[in-house]
Amino acid sequence: MATRLRQANKKCTVIGGSGFLGQHMVESLVEKGYSVNVFDIQKGFENSKVQFFLGDLCRKEDLLPALQGVVMVFHCASPTPSSNNRELFYKVNYLGTKVVLEACREAGVQKLVLTSSASVVFEGTDIKGGTEDLPYAKKPIDYYTETKILQEKEVLSANAPERNFFTTAIRPHGIFGPRDPQLVPILIQAAKHGKMKFMIGDGKNLVDFTFVENVVHGHILAAEQLQRDSPLCGKAFHITNDEPIPFWEFLSRILTGLNYEAPRYRIPYWLAYYLALLLSLVVLLLSPLVALSPTFTPMRVALAGTFHYYSCERAKKHMGYKPPVSLDEAVARTVESYPHLRRDA
Repeated sequence: MATRLRQANKKCTVIGGSGFLGQHMVESLVEKGYSVNVFDIQKGFENSKVQFFLGDLCRKEDLLPALQGVVMVFHCASPTPSSNNRELFYKVNYLGTKVVLEACREAGVQKLVLTSSASVVFEGTDIKGGTEDLPYAKKPIDYYTETKILQEKEVLSANAPERNFFTTAIRPHGIFGPRDPQLVPILIQAAKHGKMKFMIGDGKNLVDFTFVENVVHGHILAAEQLQRDSPLCGKAFHITNDEPIPFWEFLSRILTGLNYEAPRYRIPYWLAYYLALLLSLVVLLLSPLVALSPTFTPMRVALAGTFHYYSCERAKKHMGYKPPVSLDEAVARTVESYPHLRRDA
């Protein structure tokens, strides 16, 4: 009887388990002896130890089979921010999460850990050692973040000890690592087209970048400690590498690690911001005539030129969080994982 109970408590579902973070989460859970279900819109990898369920996140009847007999759920499904699809952001991040909560309650799931984002408090101005007590952004940097705010509020307010249902949110920042389809490939593509010669600002602005395995570690710690009367219940927690680094130094280490030149020239932050703002206005004026998607936007200028790093003290205190992988090791392992992107000497 005790053995069956332990096995039941080790059964979990990763929603969005075919994505970048999701795959790493699944692999770590399997290594730790969990029985893992993956729910996603497509099967992104092969693993004989994992049971896959394919379907639409917004259809409860698709989701329920993946939650049967499951104690804990990790919800890390989300469109990529760069897709710039407002309708999809709202559908998946907000409406889909409401369906997830309803399905979890119906299936008798006890624990839900959401992958949120530290950007829910970021408005494009400096944040230095920001805590979870900062208010949600009144002017989010983009619509993706606006829907992540809605999502996080929905999940945290769903915490219900009286129903034996407990929720928490993990707020990572700047996730990177092997198999990342975004940061490194996009950075190298920009370098190939000569777009990485300039840095915005004086290059001193510190930012958090977080290795994917550390993000996974934070999620699993949270799930294992999420229970009645836990300080995690209904709360959000920053999970980073806890090693803020100058934004342009981090990008330069990735670039030079793959044999590309680091940015050499500086553009004053104010100039870059107003140029991006002007470009956005031009795009807005031309939008009735032609579809344009500029990559040089005020939001991206703010991300590249301001301080935005966050305190992990709450996670350290209540979860015993400590990043297993240092930033130096994380950068080295990430660079080594992209031999196909390395420029010939």
